[in-house]
Amino acid sequence: MKSDPIAIVKAGKGYPVAILHQNQPAFYCVPAELYELIPDALDDNELVKLVHERSNPPLLDVVLDQLL
Repeated sequence: MKSDPIAIVKAGKGYPVAILHQNQPAFYCVPAELYELIPDALDDNELVKLVHERSNPPLLDVVLDQLL
């Protein structure tokens, strides 16, 4: 890691790389292109949740004469 950190990023071939310390993840090295996609993916996930919540609204009985 000290000699060539960019080589470690390249070894991941576009995927995140976990840097271990005593066999435990110390940190993750994420390529910039992937990191820039994260906010959009999080926003999309929130929109999917909203669509599912709103997809089956309760039905209401309505008398049309009362609306006029």
